[in-house]
Amino acid sequence: MTTSPLERAADSFAAELARQRTGRGLSKKQLAVLMGFDPSYVSHVEGRRHRPTEDFARRAEAVLEASGAIWQRFREYDDLRHARVGQPHRGPYLPGQWLPPGTGLVVERELATLTHAEDGYRCVIRRELYNAGLEPVTRYLVRVAVDRYPNDPGRSNRHHREHPLTFAELQIQARRDDGGGDPEPMHWRAKHDRDAFKEIWLLFENGERRFPLYPGDRATVEYAYRVGPEKWGLWFQRAVRLPTRQLAVRLDLPAALDPQVWGVETSLSAEEGPLRTAPQRHDEGDRAIYDWQTDDPPLNARYRMQWRFRARPDTEPDVGPGATRVRPSDRMRGLGVLQRGADLLRQRARPFDLPTEERGARAVVDRLTAILARLDELHPFSKGAGVAAPQFGIDRAAAVVRPPDRAAEPVVLLNPRVVDADLETDEQYEGCLSFFDHRGLVPRPLRLDVEHAQWDGSRIITSFEFGMARLVAHEVDHLEGRLYVDRMAPGVPLVPVEEYRETAHPWSY
Repeated sequence: MTTSPLERAADSFAAELARQRTGRGLSKKQLAVLMGFDPSYVSHVEGRRHRPTEDFARRAEAVLEASGAIWQRFREYDDLRHARVGQPHRGPYLPGQWLPPGTGLVVERELATLTHAEDGYRCVIRRELYNAGLEPVTRYLVRVAVDRYPNDPGRSNRHHREHPLTFAELQIQARRDDGGGDPEPMHWRAKHDRDAFKEIWLLFENGERRFPLYPGDRATVEYAYRVGPEKWGLWFQRAVRLPTRQLAVRLDLPAALDPQVWGVETSLSAEEGPLRTAPQRHDEGDRAIYDWQTDDPPLNARYRMQWRFRARPDTEPDVGPGATRVRPSDRMRGLGVLQRGADLLRQRARPFDLPTEERGARAVVDRLTAILARLDELHPFSKGAGVAAPQFGIDRAAAVVRPPDRAAEPVVLLNPRVVDADLETDEQYEGCLSFFDHRGLVPRPLRLDVEHAQWDGSRIITSFEFGMARLVAHEVDHLEGRLYVDRMAPGVPLVPVEEYRETAHPWSY
């Protein structure tokens, strides 16, 4: 036997009432007393013996402080009830009508914009707020969360322990605009400070005055922050924590990277699934803009936009007649990678004086780690990848190598020196960010022992084998002023990247 939509809506209201009541630790009798009803009335509503009324829903919402969840379930039931009896559909509930006293802040519209820039990501959140409560609002809680590897929590946790998010790097800016003049800067205060998570109070005040948001008033709050590419993964999530009329998300990505964007949503009543409408793309100059929005999202729903870049450094996009061909090396040059022929690539890098220069060494390593993270966004580098400081115009003896296993931590090499190598070698094709139009067949030892410095100036010897030995040898060569072409056997030709892709295969040992 099936139930009607109206009966299902009444059931949803009763279930939401019971969930909110038990979440507050109240019995049915206690809730009825607080609402001013007979002690048995709540039991009758939850047991579906009584249908909800508007007065009951308003009181339950206000007492349980359900942030609009109970009232939203009543709206759904009430709309179906009116349609069933043939009454004309009510107009949209205005904030002052559809939210009971005590609900607090309402987000009438949120526009969240994430922009991919050369130095990472810039996020701007603009929220149009309405105070539906009974008290002035003097502060507003916002959250900033990063997750470098959202599909690998263990690796992400390790990464953010090593590279914690800081308030200084966020460069938080906030302002309030009530439409009556110039926007007012807002002060802010930290509430929670975690490696990958920040909670921040935006204060309705600045150094000149206070400007609370009074009951019945509206104001627009806008805040912005920046996050480097080494801490931000290929995702952007919005969570609905206040009653929200409309949520809009915009991604501003480089068109040259040919982004592909999709999204998923989840809520308390539904498992993760695709967005009900697809993000819409339009191009503005060299930028690809993706827009998506939803109306009346349920409380506690989460919407996550994800993307990948299809124009990888070692592939060529389709070009039409008359179009200019962009070479892989041109893309690397655009990322700041010095190309073959640059004088610095043929010079021995200057070693660090550790621990005296520890601060400078850490700054160089942090920059290389960020570059490596960005390169991983552009290309899978399934064999592993490495970057050396001279490739980016830094004349210092530092390199960072990411193993083929992405779950493993990158290897940091400071002032490295090969102290022993296996006599047995093999030949495999190598590529180089500084010579990315070709691949070359390079002999390398199967084992390499490298002495390198620690931050405190002490030195250790690490042994690398097979693929990691090849990666490390390649980066040590950079620090000594050599390129892989110097290691190739005489007469062995370079292979253009287009031809290499036709026959490429993983390194095998």
